Amino acid sequence: MKTSVEKLDATRVKLNVEVPFEELKPAIDQAAKKIASEVQMPGFRKGKVPTALIEQRFGKAAIIQEAVNDALPGFYSQAAAEAEISPVGRPEVDVTEVPGLEGEEEGNLVFVVEQDVRPEIELPDFASYEVEIEEPTVDDDAVQVRLDALRERFGTLKGVDRPAKDGDFVSLDMDAKIDDEQVDTVEGVSYQIGEGNMLEGLDEALTGLSAGETTTFSSKLAGGDRAGEEAQITVTAKSVKERELPEADDEFAELASEFDTIDDLKDDLKKQAEKDADANKAGLARNALLEKLLEDLEIPVPEQLVKDEITAHLENEGKAEDDPHGDEIKDDTVKAIQAQFLLDAILADNEVEVGQDDLMNYMSAMAAQYGMDPNTFLQAVAQSGQIEQIFGEVQRSKALDAVLAKVTVKGKESGKAIDLGLDAADSEKADDAEDKDEKKPAKKAPAKKSTKSTAKKAPAKKSTTAKKTTAKKDEKSDDAK
Repeated sequence: MKTSVEKLDATRVKLNVEVPFEELKPAIDQAAKKIASEVQMPGFRKGKVPTALIEQRFGKAAIIQEAVNDALPGFYSQAAAEAEISPVGRPEVDVTEVPGLEGEEEGNLVFVVEQDVRPEIELPDFASYEVEIEEPTVDDDAVQVRLDALRERFGTLKGVDRPAKDGDFVSLDMDAKIDDEQVDTVEGVSYQIGEGNMLEGLDEALTGLSAGETTTFSSKLAGGDRAGEEAQITVTAKSVKERELPEADDEFAELASEFDTIDDLKDDLKKQAEKDADANKAGLARNALLEKLLEDLEIPVPEQLVKDEITAHLENEGKAEDDPHGDEIKDDTVKAIQAQFLLDAILADNEVEVGQDDLMNYMSAMAAQYGMDPNTFLQAVAQSGQIEQIFGEVQRSKALDAVLAKVTVKGKESGKAIDLGLDAADSEKADDAEDKDEKKPAKKAPAKKSTKSTAKKAPAKKSTTAKKTTAKKDEKSDDAK
């Protein structure tokens, strides 16, 4: 097979491919067998019809066309590998010559492919790079926030005889109508005013409502077949409760922790906050480095890829392809694709190893973001076929840390260098690779349908009234879980 590549622009190439008849012939023989297995002819068992009779009945051209259709993806993949391109998006294929149609067993299958590709990115000398970040601080307020969160876990819900206010828990019944047609209804749902995870306007409607009172308001449905449509919402408060927190004293410290005094508990919470602040420094530095690189480097993006990403985003939200929201998210989509290309370039330039601990730590962090049990999250990821995608994310993260270890990170206010505590092992491997005249090919991230840098969200079935999560049924007990 012969392949020549023509660069059309920074993100698009044309491949001219010629496949000799000899290389196409196995596909022709396979196509004939395939057709023979699907037809029934008198005197022959199914699948045992001779090729000559298949050609006589269906014609050589039909068999060759079937062979070309079956073999073309493999030939294209081989051509892309030989041309050393990194395809993104869908190829446009034009078959210009097909051999063997006139009975001759010679000539070439000739086809032309236009394909969007990843741009070539020249990375800077990271040892000379410098970024600034806001240094997270740990003060008494940070400790108090953690203490209050712990107190809420041990709090109880107590019924109150007053109008509902922000932070209260309301047990409610609600139904939604469009043009007097009921499209959804829920009963006995517990909702905390201010959460904002159901309908727009619900917080305002519930505020000031006492138990037994009903009100109506208009809102766009958040899910279901009629998502985005304006509906009349009727909501009734069945009960109003407030969370009663335990006193932050020695008795609470013994109940909620391994410590005997509240002072010891606060000291431990401060240590946890300081540990998280250190971890946040690394996260802030990663973001700062990516932002600086995106500003400093020109990273072209294929136009069709941007359109495909926007279309997919709109489809996920149940919106039409020409919805104005597409224009609103275009800049963010371009930036997300640029960041993905950049991370892939960094990964290709740095050899990193991903162990089981790296993968599990990443999964645990993502599970925490979604408020899911790690094992449940892992099962959901495995069932949706996203393990390889997440493996690629971990690779990119480790590669970014490898170059971040070379970058000088300073505090914006202090101007002093910050030690992020990153493991320099991968950075040293990258330096060793750069010193070699011929670098070994770096591990590439698994191919992805999407160029977004984040893994897909954990699947969740939404009603027409819930925006983010389905509210829990009101508990019979007053104990807050």
